[in-house]
Amino acid sequence: MFKTLEMSYVKEENYNSEMTDKLTDNYRNIIEGLGEDTYRDGLLKTPERAAKAMQFLTSGYSMDAEQILRSAMFKEEYSEMVLVKDIEIYSLCEHHMLPFLGKAHIAYIPNGYIVGLSKIPRVVDVFARRLQVQERLTLDILNAINNTLKPQGVAIVIEAMHMCMMMRGVQKQNSVTTTSAFRGQFEKQETRTEFLKLIGSKLH
Repeated sequence: MFKTLEMSYVKEENYNSEMTDKLTDNYRNIIEGLGEDTYRDGLLKTPERAAKAMQFLTSGYSMDAEQILRSAMFKEEYSEMVLVKDIEIYSLCEHHMLPFLGKAHIAYIPNGYIVGLSKIPRVVDVFARRLQVQERLTLDILNAINNTLKPQGVAIVIEAMHMCMMMRGVQKQNSVTTTSAFRGQFEKQETRTEFLKLIGSKLH
């Protein structure tokens, strides 16, 4: 039984073969430029693996965040805050192409339409899987939600740790960068305070 399962296992990967070949050659040149031997066992498949990894990490360029939201919009009279917090973020800093990672907290107040909750993390991934800076990532996510749902208000806070600060440069391992953006009702102090209080609470 186990043998049959093992033999029938096929790993499915969908990558642009032309792009993979081009990126593989480029990564091989980079590794060789560092003085390594790309034909030793440990590095033999590294250029191709890196090429595929980079395509995955930048797959957001081929996605449409607003279309994702439109695909799951539902007419609903609910008009209180909807909050999805602790959404994991993994992105690449466009300055050094090193990772930054953290969490996003996103809320909106519906204005006749709600959206499937899973679509909000998907929108985060659309923009995170691009070469980014945290400031623009924050606004990209907020604008996609605001432009598509046209809610009474949108709020977002992102907290992230940047490898370009931790592994190189100033090498500050415990630094965290926080960015935020608010539209509509969240520009009012009372609503903004409620949002900030909720993202700081442990309700689960």
